[in-house]
Amino acid sequence: MQETASMHVIQRTRAIYNQLSEKEKLIADYMMKDPQRILHSTINQIADDLTIADATVFRFCKRLGFKGYQAMKIALASELVNPIKDIHETITEEDSEYDITQKVFKANMNALEQSKELQDKQIMKSVVDVISNARSISFFGSGGSGIVAMDGQHKFIRTGIPSHAYSESHLQVMAASQMSSSDVAILISHSGSNKDIMDVVDVVQQRGVTTIAITNLAKSTLAKRVDYCLYTTAQETEYRSEALASRIAELTIIDALYVNYCMKNQAQSKEAIKKMREAISLKRM
Repeated sequence: MQETASMHVIQRTRAIYNQLSEKEKLIADYMMKDPQRILHSTINQIADDLTIADATVFRFCKRLGFKGYQAMKIALASELVNPIKDIHETITEEDSEYDITQKVFKANMNALEQSKELQDKQIMKSVVDVISNARSISFFGSGGSGIVAMDGQHKFIRTGIPSHAYSESHLQVMAASQMSSSDVAILISHSGSNKDIMDVVDVVQQRGVTTIAITNLAKSTLAKRVDYCLYTTAQETEYRSEALASRIAELTIIDALYVNYCMKNQAQSKEAIKKMREAISLKRM
């Protein structure tokens, strides 16, 4: 992750919260409660206030992608002075169709940009490694997330690895019950608290299945339960829920996983794509 003043410090902290140690969470809570206090404190003062070592504060800054405490303060100061602009400009009755279209595009572009900043280099590598060694991949999602799950199957069926997508609650748990420790379950839920998806987690974990979540909220039940978590972020407005905007980021994460898999398994993927194209050619007039 590049260290820039535009990095969203608080947003990033929320996204990786569950990955922090208990002492690092103390720093995170401290900063999110009163970020201005961070700006006016030295690393020693923060450590003294929280009764922790200076090194713990330093490690926390590194976890966020900064070289040290001062670099994090600079980014945080920029964020507080120039707060993240509401990515969804207010849509008014005076807006033309073109204006509304522009605002929707801007919303999606910002959702992608902000979600990109949340991706963790090591977690992405681990997820790609897990998928590359899987016997099969099953995507689970309900409602709008079910559409994203179908896209996941549509992508990965091109790789030659058996891929499935389930959006109906009964089929989800039935399929989950047939999975094994050689399989991977990718669970998609914007809220991270969907009961149907949590039922799937219960079943696949009993079967020893590796679990990967794509979700928006770092503190959600889903994020706490799975082996790996990939985060998205978006903001909500009167006419468009954050779940709709984050769907673009969810689809992009799946695209990234697909391309990574193909690059890691080039021979297999090229052969699978060749067979697929030959089969699809039968549909052309």
